[in-house]
Amino acid sequence: MHELQYGQIVKSKAGRDKDRIFIVVDVQGEFALLADGQLRRVEDPKRKKMKHIQPTKKIIEELSDKLSRDKKVTNIEIRRHLAIYQVNDDTLKRGGG
Repeated sequence: MHELQYGQIVKSKAGRDKDRIFIVVDVQGEFALLADGQLRRVEDPKRKKMKHIQPTKKIIEELSDKLSRDKKVTNIEIRRHLAIYQVNDDTLKRGGG
């Protein structure tokens, strides 16, 4: 299993939130703390085992920098970045530009 990074986009592989995308806000041993800015906010992130997460190669540098320096990240920032990622990902899947 490779290391997760702050600000990395991951997809849930199991549970009620299966197929939902999140951003890694912290890593604690074999668990990742995940937020999506809506159902799971930065103030109350989802604690999920690493084996139940599918990492993507996409890391939001702006959020990664803030999280690694213990700066405040807002739910609006997370939602905005995830929305951009989802639009780009959907376009790629459909074969668009």
